Amino acid sequence: MSDKATGTSMPTTYDPKSAEAKWYDFWMKGNFFEAGKRPDAPAYTIVIPPPNVTGMLHIGHALDCTLQDILIRTKRMQGYDALWLPGSDHAGIATQTKVEQKLREDGVSRYDLGREKFLERVWEWKELYNDKIHAQWAKMGFSLDYSRERFTLDEGLSKAVREVFVQLYDKGLIYRGKKIINWDPAARTALSDIEVEYKEVNGSLYHLQYPLKDGGGYLTVATTRPETMLGDTAVAVHPEDERYKHLIGQMLVLPIVGREIPIIGDEYVEKDFGSGAVKITPAHDPNDFEVGLRHHLPQIVVMDESGIMNDEAGPYNGMDRADCRKQIVADLKAQGVCTKIEEHVHQVGHSERSGAVVEPYLSTQWFVAMKPLADRAIEAQRTDKGANFVPDRFGRSYLQWMENVRDWCISRQLWWGHRIPAWYCDSCGEMHVSREDLTVCGKCGGSNLRQDEDVLDTWFSSALWPFSTLGWPELTADLKRYYPTSVLVTGYDIIPFWVSRMIFQGLEFTGEMPFKDVLIHGLVRDEQGRKMSKSLGNGVDPFDVIEKYGADAMRFMLATGSTPGQDLRFRWERVEQARNFANKIWNASRFALMNLEGVAAADIDITVKLGTADKWILHRLNETSREVTRLIDSYEFGETGRQLYNFIWDDLCDWYIEFAKLNLYGADEEARRATQSVLAYVLDRTQRLIHPFMPFISEEIWQHLPHEGESITVAAWPTYDEALEAPEAVREMELLMELIRAVRNIRAEVNVPMSKKIELMIKPKSEAEAAILGRNEEFVGRFCGTSKLAIDLALSAPDKAMTAVVTGAELYFPLAGLIDISQEIARLEKEIQSLNAEVERVEKKLANEGFVAKAPAKVIEEEKAKMADYAEKRGVVQARLDELRA
Repeated sequence: MSDKATGTSMPTTYDPKSAEAKWYDFWMKGNFFEAGKRPDAPAYTIVIPPPNVTGMLHIGHALDCTLQDILIRTKRMQGYDALWLPGSDHAGIATQTKVEQKLREDGVSRYDLGREKFLERVWEWKELYNDKIHAQWAKMGFSLDYSRERFTLDEGLSKAVREVFVQLYDKGLIYRGKKIINWDPAARTALSDIEVEYKEVNGSLYHLQYPLKDGGGYLTVATTRPETMLGDTAVAVHPEDERYKHLIGQMLVLPIVGREIPIIGDEYVEKDFGSGAVKITPAHDPNDFEVGLRHHLPQIVVMDESGIMNDEAGPYNGMDRADCRKQIVADLKAQGVCTKIEEHVHQVGHSERSGAVVEPYLSTQWFVAMKPLADRAIEAQRTDKGANFVPDRFGRSYLQWMENVRDWCISRQLWWGHRIPAWYCDSCGEMHVSREDLTVCGKCGGSNLRQDEDVLDTWFSSALWPFSTLGWPELTADLKRYYPTSVLVTGYDIIPFWVSRMIFQGLEFTGEMPFKDVLIHGLVRDEQGRKMSKSLGNGVDPFDVIEKYGADAMRFMLATGSTPGQDLRFRWERVEQARNFANKIWNASRFALMNLEGVAAADIDITVKLGTADKWILHRLNETSREVTRLIDSYEFGETGRQLYNFIWDDLCDWYIEFAKLNLYGADEEARRATQSVLAYVLDRTQRLIHPFMPFISEEIWQHLPHEGESITVAAWPTYDEALEAPEAVREMELLMELIRAVRNIRAEVNVPMSKKIELMIKPKSEAEAAILGRNEEFVGRFCGTSKLAIDLALSAPDKAMTAVVTGAELYFPLAGLIDISQEIARLEKEIQSLNAEVERVEKKLANEGFVAKAPAKVIEEEKAKMADYAEKRGVVQARLDELRA
């Protein structure tokens, strides 16, 4: 690449499509994203939340990864050994469901294929969608280190999963047992508690009368699920309930079935709720299961894994659970057992993956005993070793979940996933848990072994992601170098699913928190604030956005529209604004580069004699660099975007480049070279600052600028330089800009275009302002469009002229014949009202004892200065108004 400016070769308009394809290919060939090239630099690590290999990435992925890319690109430019590790998740239930749907379209089931052939099909699916994910990451410009890419079912991660399973099993923290679990009858697999979504459903509450065996009456129970009564093995009452305590130990006759069941006393029952009598179905309700264990009740399962009633359901055998409910209610009503049905709104669990109504189901499964693991994580979080959640309220949410955690059901009745490393010997009945595949029983020596058919919950392997991806359980160089990771960026919706589990597994197996910071962002919603979904048809495909406006525009919109922890509303007009911003950067850069043609990197020298505007723009760049760095480190991307936007659009494009034209087109060669240096320097640093947000356009422009180095991706990040502070130049420019704005506002009000020259008279407030205006007389004349300009401390306001007041000067416009005096009086009256309002606002603030007590002294002084300024302006305007009215 040339180190000289090449502005004339820049196209007149920016073409995102060609730039995006060209530069991503360039970055990949140059290996600019690979970590490990700076062994002496501090490490900075992000592991990507691995997307599921179930389909295309959505707008939420685009937000999540854009924020990570901003961080990793910034740190790479700051000189860190920055690693952004990519990968994807096998997503057990979700992926298997997708592949099974595809098979059904072909008239085939997984059982027709068998386990091995079915898994071949799923691996084919994985490869297809992994390639698509790669293409999507490239399209969005993500600077991932593909040399370290991982998959949750790859060989290394499988080894880590087995190691964790065996260690937890050996410690007694993984066990196999028969318990009530959440069962998905559609996917025919167990679910953990957090894979169940509770939805409000309009249902019914059925009141049933269970007769006493001795004929002495009945007990009334209420249920929302009458079909489960077929599995009732008791009715419970509170042991201190005076209505029923004498009945404890007696027998009831279960309607329909005719089975005798006992009346038991248990403090689980609330005396004052409902009838005070509760049916107990140990195989179909988690609370009933615990009651049943205490009272040694039978556990009767009345339906199969598909939600079909089984042999224990008697006459309802073979019926779907929903059909059974209708039929049994009709039968109970006919027998006079169902005496009342009430409308009842209640929360019903649904499978997060299949959408089926979840069935509490008695089943033999594998579990993680969570309390010891959770206690360690809670203890760590309450010390300075805890993870820093941003915003911190999510740290409290995380702790609350950990404090109330239940044992985790980790087995899934699927074929796609990490198969549970347990083997059963059919010769002696022994069970073995092993890191390696077993062929011989360690007890009897027989070879009649079979591996457990189930696989592990997807989140079991995902929980190991921050350290398994770096080579654990081996103590690899990458693990030593890049673990713990620096920050996890993720949505608030998976704190219990993933964040919590990574923390307790990281502490258990590495002794350290897996990440220092946890940046929580919200969901991307539609314009109305609704969650995006297929049913609403309101989803946004990020690649439609890129096709229309370019990746940089989408990235800038997503990043700058986000606030930590808050949802973001997607608005097309905001993407268009971001595209317009990109075009503004392009057009300004192209103009500047045409005036830098042939300037080499070695020619840039900002230590020479500089003008006011040159010093001011360097000062503003310096301020912006400092603020942008601080804000990115604080994860305040929205405010970062505002700072960049204001500096580039207002300061650089609208002001400095306009001021620079006088020197660039002027006869003073020394001033021209100085301005060229400043312009080249500021444009270069501006592209670096915007690069993490808009990587493609910044690389394209930077390559046309005089520069050293191969790519902006590894160019040094702009840092604060005290030598560039120029408060006097700032004061001068603020006066000039306020004056120019005032003149332009007056022109607009009286419809005098810039093409029409005007006479302008300026009365400075003091010698200091007079000196500033005198030094910059050429700028004032040029930007105010004057035919005659007078700057004089002794000026008097001419009769029947327009007036404006700025900080440090009064402006007079002898525009006789161009204005209506009555209109000018009306304008000044309006200005008086505005200034009155400002004075009143500041007076109220300073009269507020609470504000004065809490605000820093500097802020109070600033408010007092504002009030004095407003009052002074009001006095000048009032005097002018009095003159015109005379």
